[in-house]
Amino acid sequence: MTRTPLPRLAQLPRASHRRHPPPGQPGQRGLTLIECCAALAVTALGLSAAVPDLGSARQRHQLQGASAQIESDLHYARSLAVARNAPVRVSFTSGPALTCYVIHTGAADACPCDAQGQPVCRAGAVALRSMPFAADAPVSVRSNSRSMLFDPRNGTVTPTATVQLQGRDGSGVRLVVNVLGRVRGCSTGAALTGYAAC
Repeated sequence: MTRTPLPRLAQLPRASHRRHPPPGQPGQRGLTLIECCAALAVTALGLSAAVPDLGSARQRHQLQGASAQIESDLHYARSLAVARNAPVRVSFTSGPALTCYVIHTGAADACPCDAQGQPVCRAGAVALRSMPFAADAPVSVRSNSRSMLFDPRNGTVTPTATVQLQGRDGSGVRLVVNVLGRVRGCSTGAALTGYAAC
């Protein structure tokens, strides 16, 4: 029986314990702590520049949402008048603490909003929907008409009205309700998606 000799330790390949590859050979190198801190500082600087834009984008989004809500409610009042075959009103109440609008039946002043923004109806009037806007809300609302009457027989609105929505950043939307109850919106300040300039 012949025995094969075992390899000696000196014959095994040795692992390289060098930190850097020899010159002329490609190798990997990690980032130092200073390089990581510099990259983090540049990222933080870029994010801090974007934060005001995020606030402005949020303002525009709130303005577009409030505008879409009012436009939808005006269409709702028009269709409700036709479906019920009875006049329906949209009345605006403005005060120091809030502005609100109420879709209701009855006379023009039959459903004002109270200090909490809740409709208070009298003389047989019924509130069908209401929406309050607090004075410190991101969007303020005002109308040049206190109350609009949607007439189902003639399919008209009297009087016509302009509803102005204003954001804190100066952007705004103007909704114009014509005699047929159609609503057209335009942007009064900064450009808003979906609205042409007034």
